Amino acid sequence: MAGDSPSALPVQLVEQPRLQKLKEMFISKFGSAPKFYARAPGRVNLIGEHIDYCGYAVLPMAIEQDILIAVEPVQTQVVQLANTSSSYLDFSTSVNNIQINKTKPQWHNYFLCGLKGIQEHFGLNNPTGMNCLLDGTIPPSSGLSSSSALVCCAGLVTLRANGKTLSKVELAEICTKSERYIGTEGGGMDQSISFLAEEGTAKLIEFSPLRATDVRLPSGATFVIANSCVEMNKAATSHYNIRVMECRLATKLLSKSKGLEWRKMLRLHDVQTKLGVSLEEMLTIVEEVLHPEPYSAEEICKCLGISLEELRSQILSQNMQDVSTFKLYQRAKHVYSEAARVLEFQKICSEAPANALQLLGELMKQSHISCREMYECSCPELDRLVDICLQFGAIGSRLTGAGWGGCTVSMVPTDKLNTFLKNVKKAYYQMDGQRLAGENISLFATKPGRGALVFVEA
Repeated sequence: MAGDSPSALPVQLVEQPRLQKLKEMFISKFGSAPKFYARAPGRVNLIGEHIDYCGYAVLPMAIEQDILIAVEPVQTQVVQLANTSSSYLDFSTSVNNIQINKTKPQWHNYFLCGLKGIQEHFGLNNPTGMNCLLDGTIPPSSGLSSSSALVCCAGLVTLRANGKTLSKVELAEICTKSERYIGTEGGGMDQSISFLAEEGTAKLIEFSPLRATDVRLPSGATFVIANSCVEMNKAATSHYNIRVMECRLATKLLSKSKGLEWRKMLRLHDVQTKLGVSLEEMLTIVEEVLHPEPYSAEEICKCLGISLEELRSQILSQNMQDVSTFKLYQRAKHVYSEAARVLEFQKICSEAPANALQLLGELMKQSHISCREMYECSCPELDRLVDICLQFGAIGSRLTGAGWGGCTVSMVPTDKLNTFLKNVKKAYYQMDGQRLAGENISLFATKPGRGALVFVEA
């Protein structure tokens, strides 16, 4: 059930080499043994990019790669964080004075987001201190949600250490809100799938209210993730937040043109709901109301009948004050067409027609074209990787995650998987000596994994 709290599994550590190794490292680091372990998976979004923060359903699945944290609650009100990877520095802070630095999205700040979210939800005055050792297998800045998995895992750790319980849905909602402490205006897909995922099935995730529905993927195909090796950190660049703002401005202009209370409207989904029309009709309205040329701040003010001062103080967020032009037509067009593709993808999976794979592949290709041309969140390396994957037998391929780097996801006939992997490796990774360093995590087949949980030593 999606509504219950994440399960606590008793495990024999000897049968879990990774947990055993983490325990040994923990003991050598902190001088005592961990009391429990928490795990939160990364995810791959099969279709539905950049639409969760507009209120639309998305279709991700959890992957096997995850964030794993060994934890010992302590009497002192200090949180000590260490990482099995030497590239991440140790960090410690008082649990009563959590400061999250938005200017530097360092790894420990994501942990602090999850910690602070749980503390604030329960109004914890004397939260438990903790020693934590973290081990991550999700390639960082790859669009597979390593940062959200860390926020979720930290939330779960804080919940458990303080003896509290919440449902998976509540946890997902708290972790979505708390990740915004780092400055990313995300929509909730990553946190939802991290908690709500179940082995063997992808999920259609809908928002307001949050709910997850199983999507059985067709047999005969395997999903393959390929890392472009171009790193993209959402919190370190403004691309992502500018898109969120462009969608918000498009919402305001569309609402105003239809006589709706535009000041109250925040998401493109709200416009469709208020007008009671289909996604196809919304696309027609976008064509009628918005023009393809970029809008200046002045033109937006004129359309809304407000001053530049009001636009800056009431609508634009702090870090958007210097942006001078906004592409509203393209962003709205992507969101409404992508939202329709998600529903079509789900429908094909549930009806399973004979040509299901071809139909799903076509939707993935259309999604990538829209991300590239309308949302402009691709990059030359991602485009090249998608082309290579299609050339070597993928039925569909697209960027996944925020874009501007990170990974592609491709649907490959299972009987062609080995040749596909060999050819893509040669064409993309071995053509460029530089890329070989990360080769072991660059290309892998994946299947739907399970959501966040706690392990205790049996």
